[in-house]
Amino acid sequence: MLTPKKPTAAKKRNYRKEYDDYHAKPAQKTNRAARNAARAIMASKGKVTKRDGKDVHHKDMNPRNNSPKNLQVTSASSNRKKQPKRFSKRSVKKV
Repeated sequence: MLTPKKPTAAKKRNYRKEYDDYHAKPAQKTNRAARNAARAIMASKGKVTKRDGKDVHHKDMNPRNNSPKNLQVTSASSNRKKQPKRFSKRSVKKV
């Protein structure tokens, strides 16, 4: 008789390392500031409010392009689906 396997513990995220390795980089700080500015632009127009479940989507996927033609209000779930696929270094197959 086979015994059921014990579930493996999920690897705990190291948020400090994640911030230091990625979010603290100058380019990422600039991108984050531009995303926040885009949200502020749409809020000043009355298209979004706090805690409304909406995201401000950049149509060309460039967070630094805050022209009115490039910004669109979408639901959070649909905006997260539109994001480009990201691959880890391990998942890329070498030919």
